[in-house]
Amino acid sequence: MISVSNVSLQYGKRVLFDEVNLNFTPGNCYGIIGANGAGKSTFMKILAGDIEPTKGRVSILPGMRMSVLKQNHFEFNEFTVLDTVLMGNKRLFQVMKEKDAIYAKADFSEADGIKASELEAEFAEMNGWNADSEAAELLTNLGVMPDSHYKQVKDLSGKEKVKTLLAQALFGNPDILMLDEPTNDLDVETISWLENFLADFQNTVIVISHDRHFLDAVCTNICDIDFGKMSIYSGNYSFWYHMSQLQLKQRSDANKKVEDKRAELQEFVRRFSANASKSRQATSRKKLLEKLTVDEIPASTRKYPGIIFKQERELGDQVLHTEHLSKNSKDGTVLFKEVNINIKKGDKIAFISRNQLAVSSLFEVLAEEDKDFSGKFNFGTTVYKAYLPNDNHKYFQSDLNLIDWLRQFSKEKDETYIRGFLGKMLFTGEEVLKKCSVLSGGEKVRCMTSRMMLMNPNLLILDEPTNHLDLESITSYNDALKDYPGVILFTSHDHQLVQTVANRIIELTPKGIIEKECTYDEYLENPAIAEQRKKMYA
Repeated sequence: MISVSNVSLQYGKRVLFDEVNLNFTPGNCYGIIGANGAGKSTFMKILAGDIEPTKGRVSILPGMRMSVLKQNHFEFNEFTVLDTVLMGNKRLFQVMKEKDAIYAKADFSEADGIKASELEAEFAEMNGWNADSEAAELLTNLGVMPDSHYKQVKDLSGKEKVKTLLAQALFGNPDILMLDEPTNDLDVETISWLENFLADFQNTVIVISHDRHFLDAVCTNICDIDFGKMSIYSGNYSFWYHMSQLQLKQRSDANKKVEDKRAELQEFVRRFSANASKSRQATSRKKLLEKLTVDEIPASTRKYPGIIFKQERELGDQVLHTEHLSKNSKDGTVLFKEVNINIKKGDKIAFISRNQLAVSSLFEVLAEEDKDFSGKFNFGTTVYKAYLPNDNHKYFQSDLNLIDWLRQFSKEKDETYIRGFLGKMLFTGEEVLKKCSVLSGGEKVRCMTSRMMLMNPNLLILDEPTNHLDLESITSYNDALKDYPGVILFTSHDHQLVQTVANRIIELTPKGIIEKECTYDEYLENPAIAEQRKKMYA
């Protein structure tokens, strides 16, 4: 168990947490949520002992082993993949190395024999004889194949490094498991495996994630950071969200009733306080008025952007037709092949692939930013498209402030008009004078979204639109895409977004496409499609 007692953290005048008292108990998975900047990762670092709180303390039961998902992808570059995973249990790895060093001695002494015997006993107690096979199984389940287990970590791809560090965190059944954004860069099969692993995990899990589907699948409790306080609620993320919205509405409704009653009493007092026959009633109501209090709802740190995509004109019947679209990467790898599709009015299509570069490349072709492909495609004459690339850095190379940056994409140049679109994406006050070259990843996505809203397109091409965004912005994006009347071609790692928006799934494979008009879950659960996917990737 982890016990947090009177923990506060303050940087200068800014208070992140104040007098936090929480208990994290075995058998539960706690999802830490809060607005960007609320201190989620900072709080996890306090729990891990990497940061000292301003006051208060964190207590862990003696003998408990904590495992934390590492964010430094270069820390283990010089170690083999298997050793990196084994290092997840520091004491076990230390015992293994001490044993090896003793047995490698040329002058093996009696003292060495005694020490080796003690280490062997400790090694057996920690189930050390099965450590290699358990580490290898973890890696394979996460998609790092056996032929990579004895490579050095520096020789892995970026995604394989992520999976190796995740395997390290999961290895050896830790008593406390802490995961900050564990689903980043994972494919849907690996995320599904991780969800099942954590659902069966018997010890304490503390996780930070912007993936709502993942939080719903693994969390038994939600730890909410808001108002500088932290509170734990039972249930998964969706349950917390619906209850928090209901609670806010109930408090708001109660306040409105109080205000209505106040207005009624004030009107009575105003009208009859000078009337002798009703002065007693007026005095009585005045006393009642003094007792009325409004339960003020504090301004939450959460802010939901106003994302609304409108169409300048409605689409005609001809939207997009492609014939034999194909493209290889520079090294000859097939990105997509024989993409023959007809997109019709009302389509909201999720494009998926085991190679995410394949989808990004197709979108660049359809957005007419890449001319290096074979085949052809034609948009209908009524189509007016807007494109959100995954890599948007080329849009932010200047030193323009945000108003002037957005103005360059607008026919209407009035500053108030431009500020309105920035304001919808939560850029207010002096923030709109910030230089676009210094924006964070999330701020860039919000700027690009302002640009798309300003364009009033009837077809959206969206490459990972929720990357770098907080849960509130993701929720707003999700709602906006569900309500959008035009056509959407998109890809996203956010399971809930794909499930609730897409009415058609197209998967790009090296041998062609798999296409089905259905929801995302129906696609993933269809046995015939699963068999087809095996053949297409074989």
